[in-house]
Amino acid sequence: MTKNTRIVVLLLAIAVLIAAIPLFALKNAEFGGSDDAGSVMIEEIEGDYAPWFTPVLETAIGGELPGEVESLIFCIQTGIGVGIIAFFMGRFVERKKWQKDTGMGSADDRKGKQ
Repeated sequence: MTKNTRIVVLLLAIAVLIAAIPLFALKNAEFGGSDDAGSVMIEEIEGDYAPWFTPVLETAIGGELPGEVESLIFCIQTGIGVGIIAFFMGRFVERKKWQKDTGMGSADDRKGKQ
């Protein structure tokens, strides 16, 4: 096993542990969202709290969005973000390969060749 492979496996194991340890360490705990926690704290501090506005989609449908729809929108947003990041990372990798194949190094390399 190469050094890089060991590092990747170690980092993946650490990531899994970071995600799994709270589930086993805090049994019967509720992992709620920060939006709900913030609203509850504001209501405790300021008894007559009323939101400044309602979300656009909730206004359009005349009620609260189901949790599944909220999750779907969040997943779509995440997918778009990952797609954009992956696109640019792929462009950088391909540009580096193209520069290597054509003999066009970076700007610093070209200055040294002149």
